[in-house]
Amino acid sequence: MANIKSAKKRIKVIDKKTAKNKRTKSHIKAILKSFDAAVAEGDLESAKEHLDMAEKKLMQAAAKGTMHRNAASRKVSRLTKRFNKAQKA
Repeated sequence: MANIKSAKKRIKVIDKKTAKNKRTKSHIKAILKSFDAAVAEGDLESAKEHLDMAEKKLMQAAAKGTMHRNAASRKVSRLTKRFNKAQKA
């Protein structure tokens, strides 16, 4: 355990940031699962809504530093690719 006041503060700040990042990532995972379920069922309208929400949340997470911007872009690209493939089928 830290003895210096500034180190104690840093521990508190890190705990808050970690909790926020976990909430954000958990929310993104839930959105991605709902997108996967909609694509699997063939519900393209619902899948489109989930795709838009996923893109928004991924880009927000990238902007806040929760995840790398290239990782977010890669995920969005793959989701869009899957959605377009499902539309053609």
